[in-house]
Amino acid sequence: MPDPRHEIPAAYGGVEPTGEWADEVRRLAKQRNAVILAHNYQLPAIQDIADHVGDSLALSRVAAETDAEEIVFCGVHFMAETAKILSPAKRVLIPDERAGCSLADSITADDLREWKADYPDAVVVSYVNTTAEVKSLTDICCTSSNAVDVVESIDPDRDVLFLPDQFLGAHVKRATGRDNIHIWAGECHVHAGINGDELTAQTENHPDADLFIHPECGCATSALYLSGEGIVPEDRVKILSTGGMIDAARASNASQVLVATEVGMLHQLRRAAPEIDFQAVNERAACPYMKMNTPAALLRCLTEGRDEVHVAPDVAERARRSVERMIAIGNPGSGE
Repeated sequence: MPDPRHEIPAAYGGVEPTGEWADEVRRLAKQRNAVILAHNYQLPAIQDIADHVGDSLALSRVAAETDAEEIVFCGVHFMAETAKILSPAKRVLIPDERAGCSLADSITADDLREWKADYPDAVVVSYVNTTAEVKSLTDICCTSSNAVDVVESIDPDRDVLFLPDQFLGAHVKRATGRDNIHIWAGECHVHAGINGDELTAQTENHPDADLFIHPECGCATSALYLSGEGIVPEDRVKILSTGGMIDAARASNASQVLVATEVGMLHQLRRAAPEIDFQAVNERAACPYMKMNTPAALLRCLTEGRDEVHVAPDVAERARRSVERMIAIGNPGSGE
């Protein structure tokens, strides 16, 4: 895992999204017929220079629909893989190929094969935050916003293997009331580190704030407890995907919102609703993998055309089916 101090932003990672750097990035992207996609957790400079900003599934859909020949995906590796799965004919690049994901790495294809062998009749539901190989062994993919709908679409008598995020899995189990859902004990190390004690302390310091909580967070159960005990009114506690947070921000009448997710999300929230005071529940919750896609790395990627993402055609075909089954169930909404 990279050093957590690796180029975490001094606001813009040392480079403003204007001037020579931005001009050169735009020139090279046009020259290469490339579209630049940036995840919500990227450095602000990367978000500001991108053609599209959003969650990984929404960006992969943009990638599939664009006329551009190249896709430069500023995110982590599984996201670029998903774009390649949905856009097999396009060339997909990532500014730094070392940008992995602790959640996606928490289960391998071999792990899943062994787990499936223990439950041969179970339906496998995989969060989109997984590798292409894991998706290829999956029956139905899901996003954080539609995970409950996906599980509810499955025969209630069938066992469900839900992976890899244990906190999202716990949320789905609570919401569906199923006792035959088996949950993989994986986690995003950044979201898991946003704990209930921090959330409780922040709500005490900001008693009138709304709460936007990502379901991958270790504090999601605490948020529901605070609501259930009446410490925070129920209508002010919102368990949301990153895309859901943007929608909720635009519709909110709150003056202040506490946000429990990776801190890069604050940039898009503040752009979506500049009149709201958005504060991180844990301001140290920065993903070192996401922050590896620096302005310098993006410029190098466009200059050299390196760090191309490949997915074996047979793996991509099987993985694509699991994503398409999710879409067939209904609108997958916003992604992770």
